[in-house]
Amino acid sequence: MPAGFHIDLAGGVARVVMDRPERHNAFDDALISGLTKAFVDLAHDRSVDCVVLGATGASFSAGADLGWMKRAAEQDRAANLADAQDLARLMRTLDELSKPTVAVVQGAAYGGGVGLIACCDIAIAAETAKFAFSEVRLGLIPAVIGPYVVRAIGPRQARRYFQTGEIFGAAEAERIGLLHESVGADDLESRASAILTALHAVAPEARKAAKRLVADVLHRPIDDEVSDMTAGRIADIRARDEAKEGLSAFFERRKPGWQQQKRSGNEPR
Repeated sequence: MPAGFHIDLAGGVARVVMDRPERHNAFDDALISGLTKAFVDLAHDRSVDCVVLGATGASFSAGADLGWMKRAAEQDRAANLADAQDLARLMRTLDELSKPTVAVVQGAAYGGGVGLIACCDIAIAAETAKFAFSEVRLGLIPAVIGPYVVRAIGPRQARRYFQTGEIFGAAEAERIGLLHESVGADDLESRASAILTALHAVAPEARKAAKRLVADVLHRPIDDEVSDMTAGRIADIRARDEAKEGLSAFFERRKPGWQQQKRSGNEPR
């Protein structure tokens, strides 16, 4: 089993479960390397339709393992930079995964653990979960996770929470945009299942293109170039077999082919 996590595969869903409960699922170099490779492999696995990121134990992730961080602090800048680049690679790999990603947060998430949540497309948490950008308490900053978190919660909220290191609850995390939903702890898995059902019901290539669209229009002015780009994309996608099947199924009042394939267990594409 890879260091610090395991993967459960069923029904086209890959559940990547961080499994260092005794360390509050904190990152070390082995976990960072293992998760990065796992996400790369899952991106190319045709049997996988969706990826769920979860954790065992009381915490989702406490961020960087303090023992690992202490060892890193004693190294020279080149070694520190290499470690930081490995973590940056993990965040970017998760963020750019072409398949939908769902963070299911059962417990506390601090520092880099919040970064993982911000990199996922959809994030839900138990109402009892707690969050913090705790780096400043240790004389550090949330640098590598910063771009993803600022994109999720906006600069105004980041300017507060990055500096104070305050612990805040799931309701606040939802209010500022880090989470999409917070639910009772007993309802977390059923809500995750409902989201996966919704993801499975839609056209897979359209879903992938929609995710790419968000990244490509983010922070760009709505000018002629963007207008032409978006018009070109819908024109191209209308011509695809998937769109033709979806429209035909709608007018014929039947399920589209991709739903029939899933129901028959034919997951790969």
